[in-house]
Amino acid sequence: MPSKAVPKNRSELICAALRSAILERALLPGMKLPEDSLGERFGASRTIIRQALERLAAEGLVELRHNRGAAVASPSLEEARDLFELRTQTEELVIARLAAGLTEAQAERLEAHIDREEAAVGGPEPQSIRLATEFHILLGELTGSPVLMRYVNELSYRCALTLSQFSRPHSTACGIQEHRDILDALRKGDVALAKTCARNHLEQVSARAQFQEGGKSAFSYLDALEPYAMDVRDKG
Repeated sequence: MPSKAVPKNRSELICAALRSAILERALLPGMKLPEDSLGERFGASRTIIRQALERLAAEGLVELRHNRGAAVASPSLEEARDLFELRTQTEELVIARLAAGLTEAQAERLEAHIDREEAAVGGPEPQSIRLATEFHILLGELTGSPVLMRYVNELSYRCALTLSQFSRPHSTACGIQEHRDILDALRKGDVALAKTCARNHLEQVSARAQFQEGGKSAFSYLDALEPYAMDVRDKG
């Protein structure tokens, strides 16, 4: 019998909500994340909020500043470029692992995710960036390697943050087709082709983004977080 999904605890729910809010630009780089205000929004204690923030800090999405509290991370342009190169190299390991023995069930999960990306075309770009990021995180998850999953998660989330911070608006259609090309190569078991598709894809994402220095917002209010917090409160 299939194992039942383990219910997420409140800290994990809040972490997931804050992560989505950051990746979808409801919370922008530099925005303060005071524990007491977040606790009021989510109906949770400061201890639970702190646990969520510490998890996001480990992922590179939040900065924990001594005596100044937490804030959404604000990576520099140089960091953005380095992150994409590291991500490309790490993903080659993931692709090699999967191409050596991708199962049909795994392929179907990837295909279903790409279908969700296509369904989101024409909607808010931050949502498309989040879904594109989650495709790469799914690749890492399918390897079954805790080490690869850890590094893929952190690099993917941090790259998504830099895209939301610096990049110009761009079409997501090319990226979706590139995801399909990666899946096709994985299904064929062609390691060299899959690696080439993955590297070309990430290079094209970086090129289409055309990283530019932009204004960094630092809001002191959390009204934009309300839809995400409401969903967590409803599950409480």
